[in-house]
Amino acid sequence: MGFGRKKSKETLKNRLELVLAYDRAKIAPGKVDALREDLLAVVKKYFPTEGSNIEVEQRGDSIMLVASIPLEKEPR
Repeated sequence: MGFGRKKSKETLKNRLELVLAYDRAKIAPGKVDALREDLLAVVKKYFPTEGSNIEVEQRGDSIMLVASIPLEKEPR
């Protein structure tokens, strides 16, 4: 049981840090989610693939969008 609590505590801490970073950067709620969806739509238009993911991370005082997009080879 202790392991699950530690993971939940860390997740909650990370979310709180992001909320505070959004507030400091004056980013409106939902704007980052809308940007994430728009970016995924554009990527999927040019690189049809499953498993693409864009996450929001805080690095120091900066908020970063980090993309993980597996590119599949097109058949020749």
